[in-house]
Amino acid sequence: MQNVAFIINPFSSHGNYQPFLQEIEKQLPNALIYISQSIQGTQDFIEDHKEEIEIFVAVGGDGTISTVAQMLVGTDRILAIFPMGSGNGFANETHFNKNIQQLILKLKSKKSQTIDTFTVNGRFSINVAGVGFDGAVIEAFEKTSRGFKNYIKVSLQTFFKYKPIHIRFLDEKYQKHNGKYLMLNVANTRQFGNNAYIAPQASHSDGLLELALVKKFPFSHAPSFAYRMFTKKLIPNRYLDYISTDEIQFEVDSQLWHLDGEFNKITSPVHVKIQPRSLTILVS
Repeated sequence: MQNVAFIINPFSSHGNYQPFLQEIEKQLPNALIYISQSIQGTQDFIEDHKEEIEIFVAVGGDGTISTVAQMLVGTDRILAIFPMGSGNGFANETHFNKNIQQLILKLKSKKSQTIDTFTVNGRFSINVAGVGFDGAVIEAFEKTSRGFKNYIKVSLQTFFKYKPIHIRFLDEKYQKHNGKYLMLNVANTRQFGNNAYIAPQASHSDGLLELALVKKFPFSHAPSFAYRMFTKKLIPNRYLDYISTDEIQFEVDSQLWHLDGEFNKITSPVHVKIQPRSLTILVS
């Protein structure tokens, strides 16, 4: 299988990528393998091999997947995934798991589909982006050793001290949503990761994004919110509303964003835009 390249983030999964690497070298001896040390290195590798490689397999978390996907947008090259991150939200939503044999079967079938991606002030995102509380959580989370337990710990610590952000939409039809919020999430798929479904109605192939507007709720409401999020039962209520759109602009008094779980600073005004059917991914 000479038209497949594996791009491995050696820092994912606490650096425990050797068993995967050994299995791939054994089962696909002709595949090209690249151990990435930086975003720029990954980008250069893809650019150098776009002509002869048909399928690029991102081995890592949502950040690694996003980096690889961005280089494949608007091309006929195909993205595949072997999840090794802490949340694996996009991999979960596109039915990639940690079964190497299933991945190899997909690679051999080469069955694919095109899906949507989106941008926030021109910056690429593939899964979920957010400003406010979850941006602040990611900023703090990146200073830890990651992992789901650390994410929960950081989230609780941040919740009690975080002040709501103020959002003002620039389009008149959305101005009824102006106000103070705990966070705003832009969802191309349903979940952050770890099966936490912030937008259960979202689809990566409908040409629309779901904006989840979450008001700060009393801590006593947190167990109910968490239960509904992990059981795909979040619906609009007094603390939560949704906007379905392909493009939207707004101002927000926070620069703390995450794009696919990676911390970013983004200044207002903010322009969010869908890129419909812009990326080809491998499917079952």
